[in-house]
Amino acid sequence: HVQLVESGGGSVQAGGSLRLPCAASGLTYSPGCMAWFRQSPGEEREGVAAISSDGIPTYEDSVRGRFTISKDNTKNTLYLQMNSLKPEDTAMYYCAGTPPRLWGCTIDDSDEYNYWGQGTQVTVS
Repeated sequence: HVQLVESGGGSVQAGGSLRLPCAASGLTYSPGCMAWFRQSPGEEREGVAAISSDGIPTYEDSVRGRFTISKDNTKNTLYLQMNSLKPEDTAMYYCAGTPPRLWGCTIDDSDEYNYWGQGTQVTVS
């Protein structure tokens, strides 16, 4: 049973930084893609960033240059470093993963992701 647990959320002023870890357990294989999605009240869930099994990142346009996705395979932990935060970054942030796959990662379709965490709230004022 795969479990993803996010942490690190909180309240921060505009221009500040936060680092979100996502600890994975129950994995019997390395995931194909790991990603961060976010959702604000009344809005659809949107992809923020993804990273492939060989470490290639993909970013949504509004966060490119401000956010960095990374992973530590020895700790089974995914990270999202968020710098220069803006009020529009306020949302619930979710960690997600897929089984091993031969094709690249996308953040355009959350249905491709089988595993989800419960989310951590980020509020920027």
